Amino acid sequence: MGLFGKLFKGPQVDMEKSRANYRKMRRLFDRKVENGRDYQIIFGYTEDVSRFNYGFVHGSKTKIGNLIVGWNEKDNVIAVVPTVPDLSESSDAVFYYHDSILKAYRNKYPTDAFIIYPDKKGYIGINAYDWLDDESLYVYVSQEENLAAFTEFFMTRFMKK
Repeated sequence: MGLFGKLFKGPQVDMEKSRANYRKMRRLFDRKVENGRDYQIIFGYTEDVSRFNYGFVHGSKTKIGNLIVGWNEKDNVIAVVPTVPDLSESSDAVFYYHDSILKAYRNKYPTDAFIIYPDKKGYIGINAYDWLDDESLYVYVSQEENLAAFTEFFMTRFMKK
């Protein structure tokens, strides 16, 4: 590969740190979800974008919410556990059962997100990537295979057209 190939390769995943964070995600998820071991899990996040307009100043402010997203193929359910980037705490799980949701689809623009409308009042957008390098905002975990499995589950068994 040579010296230049190594220099321009870009950031690399620290697999030891990734595996440690995956184990932490698993422990948090299993504490919040009954029979949590029956679920596969990935890291995801949600964004809350608020826009402002103060005369000459226009802009937006984005709040990131970290999520441990689990899915159970047997029960056709997605469980979402809100957490923080260092996985030091989490909130109670929210469940989305395929049979009781209003609508679900994959949104490709402006970000790649899995959108679920449990009813007419609200929705959740789950953004998920193989790996994100910003530990101050996101859980540091590499998840290429698990993300592919979640995408397949969502697209073939959960999405309502």
